[in-house]
Amino acid sequence: MYTFLTTSPWADYELIDAGNFEKLERFGKHILARPEPQAIWDPHLPASEWQRANAIFTREKGSQERGQWKIKPGTPEQWVIGYERPDGLKLRFRLGMSSFKHVGLFPEQDPNWQFIFNQTRKRRAATPRVLNLFAYTGAATLAARAAGADVTHLDSVKQVNFWARDNMEASNLDGVRWLVEDAMKYVKREVKRGSKYQGLILDPPAYGRGPNGEKWQLEDELNEMLKLCKELLDPEDHFFLINLYSLGFSALILENLVHEIFPQARQNREIGEIYLHDRADRKLPLGTFCRFGN
Repeated sequence: MYTFLTTSPWADYELIDAGNFEKLERFGKHILARPEPQAIWDPHLPASEWQRANAIFTREKGSQERGQWKIKPGTPEQWVIGYERPDGLKLRFRLGMSSFKHVGLFPEQDPNWQFIFNQTRKRRAATPRVLNLFAYTGAATLAARAAGADVTHLDSVKQVNFWARDNMEASNLDGVRWLVEDAMKYVKREVKRGSKYQGLILDPPAYGRGPNGEKWQLEDELNEMLKLCKELLDPEDHFFLINLYSLGFSALILENLVHEIFPQARQNREIGEIYLHDRADRKLPLGTFCRFGN
């Protein structure tokens, strides 16, 4: 049976509406409208509500990702929002409007941040080692660090690591190990070194490039990557999380991979979809995931 995860109420974030391949969101005090290819239905709210957005992203012709923000006067290009949960996880994130429609945070990952925080605290190791691959601006990194882990944060883009460091400092944390590296090359070296981790986190893109032009294609690389991750997991004390946002990757594909590579996790794993719900309670799917801990 598949599991469906969604964010719990969060003061500084809300999906207001979705439809016509767009989504309308509130981050703190600011409302943004930007593309969302999964929102194929009609919006619930009238166009007048969407026009109240502080910033609206418009794609460039011929591009699926790149474009420009039209920002209303008085709206900052960067701002900070808070994040706090009853289990003690408390973070802060710097947001900014990029030319690829992203703002530096994927709020639908809220249930996975809570999973990382609580699973890290459950580890028997005094200082659990956690590796976050394709780590972006570091929300998952900070969830593990806030729970006391020795965290290695790896992303192939130097500027993204600087952004993650800003989030760490805003959250009054320190001690993260930052790597600008190709994920596959690094994992292969770690396997050769015999390294073991109590936590592994992966959020790989459908397509990407390493810092030296190394090619990453999800359907070509994921099987090998997961086999290498199995070698890195502490067999006695571990948690594992993978999230995929790729329209061609169903939960069934992820289930088949995990079933073959991590047979020991059959009894306690969760596999399914992550979504956000808007004010009209429509569910916007935003990826598949698998997670388990022993």
